[in-house]
Amino acid sequence: MKKFDIPEIYKSSIINRIKEKRKNDDPRKKDFSPTELDFGSVKFYIARHFGFCYGVENAIEIAYKTLNENPDKRIYLLSEMIHNPAVNKDLIDRGIKFILDTYGNQLIPWEEITSEDIVIVPAFGTTIEIENFLSTKGIDTKKYNTTCPFVEKVWNRASVLGEKDYTIIIHGKAKHEETRATFSHSVQNANSVIILDLKEAEILAKFIKSELPSEEFYEVFKGKFSKGFDVSKHLMKVGVVNQTTMLATETQEIADLMKKTMIEKYGEENIKNHFADTRDTLCYATNDNQSATLSLLDTDSDFAIVVGGYNSSNTTHLVEILERKFDTFFISDEEKISGSNSISHFDIHDKKEKTTANFINEKEVVRIAVTSGASCPDAVVDKVINKILNFFPNKKEVDKVLEEY
Repeated sequence: MKKFDIPEIYKSSIINRIKEKRKNDDPRKKDFSPTELDFGSVKFYIARHFGFCYGVENAIEIAYKTLNENPDKRIYLLSEMIHNPAVNKDLIDRGIKFILDTYGNQLIPWEEITSEDIVIVPAFGTTIEIENFLSTKGIDTKKYNTTCPFVEKVWNRASVLGEKDYTIIIHGKAKHEETRATFSHSVQNANSVIILDLKEAEILAKFIKSELPSEEFYEVFKGKFSKGFDVSKHLMKVGVVNQTTMLATETQEIADLMKKTMIEKYGEENIKNHFADTRDTLCYATNDNQSATLSLLDTDSDFAIVVGGYNSSNTTHLVEILERKFDTFFISDEEKISGSNSISHFDIHDKKEKTTANFINEKEVVRIAVTSGASCPDAVVDKVINKILNFFPNKKEVDKVLEEY
C-alpha cells in the first residue's frame, strides 16, 4: 500500500512501533486481537486497527503539499478536511479557511472566492452541484480533490446500478457531508433514498411490501429521497450502499433485510432481478477498525477510552461498540484528562461533554482498552497513554515495555 508523506506532528513513537510490529507479524491482517502493553500497575489493550486510514492520509498529504507549494495563494477547504479538531486547527493556523461548516452552512460567501484561489475538496467529497458551481468560477476541482477513493467506489457502484434501474438505498446520516455528496452523485443516474438505521430500513420494507400506505413514505422520509420518487415503481429493484463511516455490521443487516423483503415479495428464484449485492462497497478501514474494536470486548478491561473528534461518525460507532460492555470515555485529546483523576468526555447520547471524577479505579492492576477514530493522529493517542501513565508512579518505563513487547 502507498506510503504517504504526513507531517511529523501527527506521527508517534509508541503507536508507530506497535503498528509496525503487528504489520510485520501479521501482514495478511488475520489476527484482530488487541496489543497488550503491560506496565505493571496498568495494562493497556490497544486495538489492532485504528487511526489514520488510507483516505485520511491521502487527504492530509494533499492539503499540506498544497500549502507548501502555494505560499502566495489563498487556500480554502470546502468544509472540514476530516472530523478531527487537531488537524483542522493546524490547517486553519497555517492559513486555510473553511467555506462551509460540517452541515453545509455558509461561512465564507461564494462571492469572495475567485479563480485565483485554490479550493480543496475534503476527504468526504462534495456534491455535483458544488463541483459544477466551482467550475463556473474557473476553479480547478480535480487537482486539489482529496475525496477518499472508497467513497468514490460507492459513487461508481451507485451509478452502475442506476443504469440498470436499481433504486439506491443509502445507509447514512442525511446531514453528513459524505452522505450529502453520495446522494448528489447517486441521483444523477438512480432514484435514491437515505435511511439512518435498521429501524428506518424496517419501515422502508413495509412500504416495499405495501404494508403501509405509499403516501406516508413521503412524510416519513421527507427530504431524503430523490426528485420524482414513486413508491409504486421505484422500490421494485434495490441496492444498498453506505456512508463509509457507518457501522458496517448494520449496513449488512440492512442489506440482508432488503434481500429478505424482496424474496418475500418476488420469490427467491427472482431475487437477482430485484436485489443487488453491494458488499464489495464497504470500506475496508471501517471494517477493520470496527472488527478490532469488537475484539476489545473480549478483554477484562476496567474501562475504555476512545480518542477522536466529537463530530466524527466512525469514532462514534466505536464508542457504541465498546459501551456494550465497558464504561467508555470518548475524548478529543489528552487535555481532557486532569491531574486530579477526572476526565471530561463526550456523551454520544446527550450530545454534550460531561466530567467523571475518579475515573481510574484504585486497583492492583488497572486494565484499559484504547482505540481511536480513523481521523485521529496516532500522536494524540500517544499523548493520552502518557497522560494516563502519569497516574502510576511505579510503572515500568515505556522504552522497556516496548522492547519486551
